[in-house]
Amino acid sequence: MPPKFLTPLEVHRVLEKNNCGRCHLPSCFAFATAVVAGSSKLGDCPLLDQRVISRLTPSLKTRVELEPDQAEFIDRLEKKVATRNLRELALRIGGRYQKSRLVINSLGKDFFIDAQGGVTSECHIIPWLKAPLLSYITNPTHQDITGDWISFRELRGGMEWQNLFTSRCENVLKELADDHPDLLVDLIDLFQGETTDSMQADIALILKPLPHFPMLICYQSKDADLSSELTIFFDSCCGENLHIKALFTLCSGLVQMFAKIAKMHI
Repeated sequence: MPPKFLTPLEVHRVLEKNNCGRCHLPSCFAFATAVVAGSSKLGDCPLLDQRVISRLTPSLKTRVELEPDQAEFIDRLEKKVATRNLRELALRIGGRYQKSRLVINSLGKDFFIDAQGGVTSECHIIPWLKAPLLSYITNPTHQDITGDWISFRELRGGMEWQNLFTSRCENVLKELADDHPDLLVDLIDLFQGETTDSMQADIALILKPLPHFPMLICYQSKDADLSSELTIFFDSCCGENLHIKALFTLCSGLVQMFAKIAKMHI
């Protein structure tokens, strides 16, 4: 089971909810998410009472606590990669084998994995991508893209992580889309996304953070008395190609990156 720590919704409840931007994030909900992720502190909100900060802080897992576990996990994954045949893996998981390295494309960018599990790229290598990338490479099962879209809950292990996924991924991204109507459209150009008419939504965007890992973001904007809705679907192969914890790490990391992009819209 995931550790019992505060969720973004629980942090959001104690905020002013005025989206003042004094924390340098686009909304109070984005700030709540950053606090839970460890990239912001409760004290970064100048309107939050010190007594509230003192009460909630013990229930937050800090970045310092997260990093050693993550580093150890990545080290284990690198050792697993070192036991694999990269040339054979490339054919199996939708990559390329080039100059003794496995090449994996993520959102339009190439990442190079050497025989020791080291990852290099022209862009910055961030832990929330590196760990799922290595997990994808070493995952014991693999399936080609099926074209069948399913919800997070329907993925293997998804029921257990559903609430955390809803609060840290779907709800956060929905609020970002509400506050920045052009954000999802921008993601198409930034990350070689595709639109589809197969879903009833104002925007239906397909992204491929890994070769055999398509995800579909469906957003319906607010209309009259109806509130906006955002749902993230996955090709049914995703649950076979990535463990649910790595899948969640990848999605929550993507949403954090989208929040930084949205900040540039202010």
